[in-house]
Amino acid sequence: MQLLRLSVLPKESGYLGLIGESAQRVQMDGRSLRVQSQVYYMLTSDRPVNYLHWLAPDDTHILIEGGPVDYFIFHPDGHVEKIVLGRDVAAGERPVVAVPGGCWKALRLHAGARYALMANALSPEFTPDRVKIGEGSAWVKRFSGAAPWATPENLRALIGPNWVP
Repeated sequence: MQLLRLSVLPKESGYLGLIGESAQRVQMDGRSLRVQSQVYYMLTSDRPVNYLHWLAPDDTHILIEGGPVDYFIFHPDGHVEKIVLGRDVAAGERPVVAVPGGCWKALRLHAGARYALMANALSPEFTPDRVKIGEGSAWVKRFSGAAPWATPENLRALIGPNWVP
């Protein structure tokens, strides 16, 4: 973790470290943003969940080592996905997971896995004002039952300590 300069990511949990930012810029919503930013992200057995959050940019996750990791993705139109980031492609795992901007997502390291180290490319760049962390009962009600795993209990667990009453 020290070599990659990873530090605890508040609220979302896990560990984060900046890799770099694009030199190119794009105009969006009346402001200039870098075309892309890249980060390392790590889940560990002591921080196995990346709690529910919404991101404006597209977010592509590439597994470097470790895993597998469940990705729970909640789309604005109400449909949900559960994708496994991992190396066993024959079993349906994917080494890359692309999450469209404007989606809610949460990640959970599989039980028994020690860690998962990923590289994420966010496009356009990540900025703190274009992320929302946590949700409440209206969100749980909206997505509850959208898939067999989307139970109120599991959705609440994915929100974790960021429950908004």
